[in-house]
Parts: sequence; structure tokens; C-alpha cells
Amino acid sequence: MSGDGARPARVTSPDGSESPAEFEALLAHLKQSRGFDFRSYKRSSLMRRVLVRMHLLGTKEFGAYLDFLEVDPEEFTRLFNTILINVTSFFRDPTSWDYLRDEVLPGIAKLRQGREPIRAWCAGCASGEEAYSLAILLAEILGREAFKERLKMYATDVDEEPLTEARHATYGPRTVEDVPPHLLERYFELQEGRFVFSKELRRSVIFGRHDLLQDAPISRADLLTCRNCLMYFNSEAQARILGALPFCARAAGGTLPGQGREPAGTQRPVRSSGREAESVRQDGATRRGAAAERRHR
Repeated sequence: MSGDGARPARVTSPDGSESPAEFEALLAHLKQSRGFDFRSYKRSSLMRRVLVRMHLLGTKEFGAYLDFLEVDPEEFTRLFNTILINVTSFFRDPTSWDYLRDEVLPGIAKLRQGREPIRAWCAGCASGEEAYSLAILLAEILGREAFKERLKMYATDVDEEPLTEARHATYGPRTVEDVPPHLLERYFELQEGRFVFSKELRRSVIFGRHDLLQDAPISRADLLTCRNCLMYFNSEAQARILGALPFCARAAGGTLPGQGREPAGTQRPVRSSGREAESVRQDGATRRGAAAERRHR
């Protein structure tokens, strides 16, 4: 920064917003040294979260914070956890889950009859609540034995720390408040004051690290949910991700993005039939693609 009070140099980011050149240098350092590319994330929210860490350290300049990152490797973990604040819960936004349970999942189960496997992908799964919510609905529709025999669910996130929590599948009483009591009793075991998701069903859920922007999508999915990650990205990155997702779905598969996290001009949920997508309003009424759906009935 100039000592005479001049406005610091600024750079126009891919989403059209301006940010200090020192901030862009910080992002470049994170990519080069750690392999995490945050340049497609929304600049305003990204900068706010970096400033949270800087405030806690008493640092006012991005350049000084970059110097600190270079000498304290543990600070990167703290910064990463601050940037990727996980906003998730069981059955968050019940209207979407009702639509999934009543309209999408029965159709997938009917199409994949017999012992044919069903493949699901929960992208941006955070600490596992979304993945286990989906597992519960599928177990209700398929039955526990068919679930164990047929379902293979991939639950992915870019952050290893919440993935570790997800694998443990252990949640406090407040976390499971939104799980209907009969499902809580059926799919969780109370151990030392915490609720543990069914171990036998958990074997069908594979957790792993995956970057939606850099890694190839998981293919041949009958169902994809991505309700906890699009909010982080700028509109260009959101469009890239949503544009690629229908191509990883098998015929009559479904894609469920999160409420308020899609690029302008899209609605949720999105149900994909092969390469054609059908967008529906919140009440489940068809907006477009009805003819495409009829071809798959």
C-alpha cells in the first residue's frame, strides 16, 4: 500500500468485482502452495472470511497476513475452515425433500428394478447430514435389505475435516432436531448422549474428497444432490458446475441443487432425463420439458 494515502492497486476478478491486488496475491499463494483454488469463489464473502482471520490475529494488511501464512502452516487450516463454513442440517428445506421423496425417488426405484444397483452422489456433503437424509429416504422406499444390496452413494466434499465427522456419523441432540421422531428411532442409536446413524446402512455411503471445479464428476449417477456448495461460487463457476452435472446423470436421474444457491434464471429442483433437464417450481409443477418426461414414462 502506498505511504501517501493513495488508493491501493485493485484487480478485476473473474466475476467482475474488484479486489485489492494484495488479496489476489494471497489467493495465488494458496493455489500455488496448497493446491486450493479459491479464485472462482464469490469475492465479497471470500474477503469477509479472510478478514475474520486477520482480525483475530490483529493483522490489517493482506500482505502481512500472507507473510504469516508462510511461517505458520496451521493458520491455513484455520483459514480454510473459516472460508468453508458448512451450512447444513438434516432435511434442510423440507419442501425439496418432500418433492424428492414423493416425485423423484419412487421413479428411480421403479426404473432400477430387481437387483440393479442405484447410484447416488451427494456433492458438498459437509458433515454428512444431507447424505444421511438421502439415505433415510432411500431406505424407506427400497427397504433396508434392498438398500444394503443395491445402493451405492458417493458423498464428497472439498474439506477433509467435515468428511471425518461425516464418517463417524455421530450427532448431538440439537443436530437431529429436524429428523422426524419415527425416523430418528428407526435409523439412529443413542450412545452416550449422541445419536449415531445406522452402521449397517452407513456401509453403503462412501465419503471422499472431491473438488467440483477441478475434479471430473462422478459418472452414471441416478441421483445427484448439491445443496451445500453452490453458494460459495461466483455465477460463472455455478454455471460451469450446473452445466456439467446433467451429463453425469443416467437416464431418468435427478439433480437437486440448494434453495437460493443457483445462478440467476434457474429454479429448483432440477430433474434431469438424460441430456434434457426439467425445471420445476417449488410446488412441483412442471415448467418445461414435460414432453421429455413423458418419453421416459
